[in-house]
Amino acid sequence: MGVDNEIKGRLALVTGASGGIGAACARDLFAYGTRLALTYSTNNDSLEKLVSELQGQDKSVKISSHQCNVAKEEDLQRLFDEVKQEHGQHPDILVANAGYGKRVSNILDITLEEWDYTITVNLRSSFILTKLAVPHMLDQHWGRVVYITSIAAGGTSINGCHYSASKAGVQGLSRNLANKMGKEGITFNDVAPAMITGTGMIPSEEHLRGTPGDVRGIPVGRSGSTGECANVVTMLCRTGYMTGQSVLLSGGLK
Repeated sequence: MGVDNEIKGRLALVTGASGGIGAACARDLFAYGTRLALTYSTNNDSLEKLVSELQGQDKSVKISSHQCNVAKEEDLQRLFDEVKQEHGQHPDILVANAGYGKRVSNILDITLEEWDYTITVNLRSSFILTKLAVPHMLDQHWGRVVYITSIAAGGTSINGCHYSASKAGVQGLSRNLANKMGKEGITFNDVAPAMITGTGMIPSEEHLRGTPGDVRGIPVGRSGSTGECANVVTMLCRTGYMTGQSVLLSGGLK
């Protein structure tokens, strides 16, 4: 079996790409010549600015933008229909980044509605996206699936058990599929960031002060950047020998 880790010309679908980690992943994959299908939920202006920025660098690489509420199954199906129409194919690379996390730490304060919505956005949508993406990957015997999870999957979190459970579920999904589909040329991995600033959940280090994620307790002495997270995502896309792994990106925080 030959080794094919080339991503130039491949099509990557990045969900939640209007800012934060998703936008950083789009920039990094684009730098390697990857065509892009990018989604946003409500922030169309930010995504359009990103698309303009990237197309200003190279207009020959096709980029499409799509509105999608990942909590809705019909939106996810429509997304794949639109991607096929725009690019003539379904994605070769799936970066399932869109997520949700309302900071509620105490289980007594977590409503059942909050639990259900968190699981729907973070775990259920990952399953649906994967199920939609896999047939094309099987047909060509090549695919890369990267989920953005969290250090919270292991229990360490400034958020509550609902968020930890949703991200742990995605890690289980990834490992199971990696074991079952490795010989099909499709890899499944997740990146588990911790204390990444420049995101909707953690805009700056100030938002971490006095929490378990306070930068004074991080061994490297600072928060992580969205670009560093994107570096790991791209590495996973370009490394077909790695599958079933969860990469903890935490500055040494356990």
